[in-house]
Amino acid sequence: MKPLMGLHHVTAMTSSAEKIYEFFTYVLGLRLVKKTVNQDDIGTYHLFFADDVGGPGTDMTFFDFKGQGKAVRGTNEISKTAFRVPSDAAIAYYEKRFKHYKVNVEPVQTLFGMKILPFKDFDDQEYLLISDENTTGVKPGIPWKKGPIPNEFAIYGLGPIFFRVNNLDWMTQVLTERLTFNKTETEGPFTRFETGLGGNGGSIIVELTTDIPQARQGYGGIHHVAFGVENTTDIEQWIKRLNGLQVMHSGLVDRFYFKSLYSRMYPGILFEFATEGPGFIDDEEPYETLGELLALPPKYRNQRAQITSLVRHIDTKRSDKTFVKEYEF
Repeated sequence: MKPLMGLHHVTAMTSSAEKIYEFFTYVLGLRLVKKTVNQDDIGTYHLFFADDVGGPGTDMTFFDFKGQGKAVRGTNEISKTAFRVPSDAAIAYYEKRFKHYKVNVEPVQTLFGMKILPFKDFDDQEYLLISDENTTGVKPGIPWKKGPIPNEFAIYGLGPIFFRVNNLDWMTQVLTERLTFNKTETEGPFTRFETGLGGNGGSIIVELTTDIPQARQGYGGIHHVAFGVENTTDIEQWIKRLNGLQVMHSGLVDRFYFKSLYSRMYPGILFEFATEGPGFIDDEEPYETLGELLALPPKYRNQRAQITSLVRHIDTKRSDKTFVKEYEF
């Protein structure tokens, strides 16, 4: 099998589409590149935040399922999302920024020799920033050029993704024997696995926990993680591989913005394989106005009136705004 190319996107759940839009746009400085609906539940928003052009490997997305409870954090879950920044200076910048905006942030730490900055949002969703200083591997994306963060400090990629499990041997077998990851290093309860070109954009960090209860999904938690493949032919090869391993899967799913394949290979963790394209700049939205329209894949466009009545309006227009790059706090 061709190695997985690295992280493609992470999808989480939020209690408020409006509040997550404000947090990611004005505090984190990521660009909303698509405002659409969950294709399996058209009454639920699906918001995609990414780099300047919506590139794969830069993208965190959110569902706002109605009536869901809060996530119960525990073991056997996708536990936190990391965002890449270019340097240790960027970590220091965001530490000041988060304190200024009263974000729930922890002190700067070090993991596998890299500076990290753990923080949470209003739902207690767990994230961290990680410095790419002196690291190589999967290339980053492009900082949001017109966003509020100075380009030299801005988030420009996704990863690593963190798993919390109570059976490291099982997870190691999934990652190294069923998927295309290599175990590279261990630090305390954390083990790092890399695929493709590796680095922060091609890594999973698995935390072994044996003394906490099973996690339960809800808002403030992560729904699934997607890894990149080049095209539909690769999806078809993965279907053959999973069939040969007698692993259950979804089959090919056309999400319009990319093609997907889903499989659960470890309890509590949903893996997705997603193609690099076609992407978010499409027939509905040009680069200049990404994320401003309620965008719908072609198969749902004849239901626009119904869908518009199901989801409340959220004003995400930014093409008429000028963001001042914020240097001092």
